[in-house]
Amino acid sequence: MMTTMAALLGGLPIALGYGAGGEARKPLGLAVVGGLFFSQLMTLYLTPVVYTYMAAIVDKWKARAPRKTLAPAMQAGD
Repeated sequence: MMTTMAALLGGLPIALGYGAGGEARKPLGLAVVGGLFFSQLMTLYLTPVVYTYMAAIVDKWKARAPRKTLAPAMQAGD
């Protein structure tokens, strides 16, 4: 999260179009900043949701799987 924020804030002057010829670099800056922002939001919100659904699927799969019982190798008194 820190690296994304550092890159996002570093690209902010380009996105705002500061400096000589800034209007030519502004679309690139907007694409970079927008992409970083969107990817960070997707990472923070989508990853926990995917892991929650995966855990639910695994729990259902474990509940449906028949339990295998092993017969003892030797009976008492043999």
